[in-house]
This record gives sequence, structure tokens and C-alpha cells, in this order.
Amino acid sequence: MRKAEIARKTNETDITLSVNLDGTGRADCKTGVGFFDHMLDQLARHALIDITISARGDLHIDDHHTVEDVGIALGQALAKAVGDKRGIRRYGHFRLAMDDAQVACALDLSARPFLICNLPFPTAKIGAFDTELVREFFQALSTHGGITLHLDLIHGINSHHIAEAAFKAVAKSLRMAVEPDPRAGDALPSTKGML
Repeated sequence: MRKAEIARKTNETDITLSVNLDGTGRADCKTGVGFFDHMLDQLARHALIDITISARGDLHIDDHHTVEDVGIALGQALAKAVGDKRGIRRYGHFRLAMDDAQVACALDLSARPFLICNLPFPTAKIGAFDTELVREFFQALSTHGGITLHLDLIHGINSHHIAEAAFKAVAKSLRMAVEPDPRAGDALPSTKGML
């Protein structure tokens, strides 16, 4: 079973998280940050990965630590659940349109974390949510998931739509990357002999 659980506790956050790569897209995400929960729900739904998150953070300071630490824990859980990567597609890409916004995502479950995040937001906030935290989340996810992740805004004028298109594009790309490749059997998707 391609499942994983992560518990992460620091002086700033206390997080328990589980993923099932072969789920149906069920999400139960409670971080205390409403817009972020909405984005995590979209990630689960469109990746068809079941995600359960319970996070308590120092929200009296701001949302930064909670968002970043959830990204760390989710990256760790994805890496653990995918295991040695035998038989998966490894790569994923998707261009997602949402109203005025279009975001392109390409990713590689390479164990070589790298983030390119070209997502300029026209506003500093989406409601009470700092738009700069979108990049912080994807940086943590990429670093701790061992993911090469490229995100590019093709166009967009509404910050909510840009953020949601980015999360959905990552979700669709992840879905593609973690799927078993029916032609690969249990072969490792690399000429190096390991990932």
C-alpha cells in the first residue's frame, strides 16, 4: 500500500498528516488557515491522493510557520509513500486554466529538489492569506519531497485564481507522476539504477 503518516512537532507547529497515493481525492485538512485548507482540498481532489492533516500552529504570530511546516510534512509523506519509485511514471506536467489564470507545472520525482516558481501575484493578500506563502509552501514541498518543481504563470489577473490554478496544476502533475506505468512493470524510471 502506498501510504504514509508523518508527525512533526516543533516549538511553532504540531502536525499529523497522512497520505494515500491510491486514494480517491478525499481531503480532511484542518490547519486553522482557511484559504490554505481550500488549496489543500484542491490538491487532494485533483491528484486523487487522500490527504488528512491536523495542524496546530502559532497563528497568533502569522500563518507562515503553519503553511511552511505543512509543506515539509506533506513532502516527507509523499516521498515515503512513493518509496523507491519502481514502476511509476516519475514525471508529470499540466497546464491548467481557471478563468483568467493559466498556470503551467512540470515536475520530476527525481530526489533532486529544485523549485522554479514564477507566480507573480497582483495582490499581497487573498483575504487574510499572504500570497507569498504560496511559494513558501511549494518550496517546502519540493525540498522535503525530493521534487524538481517548475511553476509558471502564463497569464492571470486574479490572485485567488492564480493560486488555485497553481495548486490544481501541481495536483494534476503529481497524479501523473505517481501513477504506475503499465508498461514499466517494477522497473526503476532511471538509467542510474537508483533515484
